[in-house]
Order: sequence, then C-alpha cells, then structure tokens
Amino acid sequence: MGRLMAIDYGKKRVGLAVSDNQRIIATALTTVATDKLFEFLDDYLKKETVDEFIVGLAKQMNNTLSESSVYIEPFVLELEKRYPEKKIIRVDERFTSKIASQTILLSGAKKKQRQDKALVDTISAVILLQSYMN
Repeated sequence: MGRLMAIDYGKKRVGLAVSDNQRIIATALTTVATDKLFEFLDDYLKKETVDEFIVGLAKQMNNTLSESSVYIEPFVLELEKRYPEKKIIRVDERFTSKIASQTILLSGAKKKQRQDKALVDTISAVILLQSYMN
C-alpha cells in the first residue's frame, strides 16, 4: 500500500504532508515554492510510492468556492494530467490555516516561528491529511 500525500496549494507556496505506508500517521514533509512543485513531485515519486493526492478544496463559509479556487482548480487539472494513475481526493480546507497557526502557538514556538508562513502551510497540509485519514 502506498502513501497518501496532502497538498495545501497556494499562490506562492505549497505545504506537503505524507502518511506512513500503513496510512495511520500524517507527517509534515516540506513546503515548496509553487513554481517548483511538479519538479519536486516528480523527484519524490521516483523514490516513494504515493497512491492518492489529498488536495484542499477552498470553500467560503456559505459553502461556495473561495477566490483561491481560481488557481487551485487549474492545478488539480494539471495534477490529473501528469499523474493519471493517482487518485485525487478533494477535502474541505476551511480553517486549516487557522488551526495550524493555533497549533504552532500552543506548541510554544517563538514569535519568529509563528510568523513563518511556510510552516503554517506545512502544518495545514498535515491537518488536511489527518482529517481525511480520520
């Protein structure tokens, strides 16, 4: 059984998280510049087996797609095109950034770490993946 990979896609950065092979634990992988994402994925997939991509579905409180869906949806289409053998699951990502920021704060991280947007993106991907696995 291959891993699951969560993708918290953003205009500038993409947070990535992966499961273990048994799909029990979600672990932060990294944050990648958006323009380098497919290069990173190509390299990662040469080394690791990933069966499914879990991609955030950006919604507003009224359940309509948010403004960020304008750049997320074309990404998902490109992901399907490049990796047609991989299943793509969409998961509501509302509040993941807020939960990630709160988690970082509660962890006792210093102010500089709490302001690190790349860390927030990576933790958001972990939350996205863990919520899907639960």
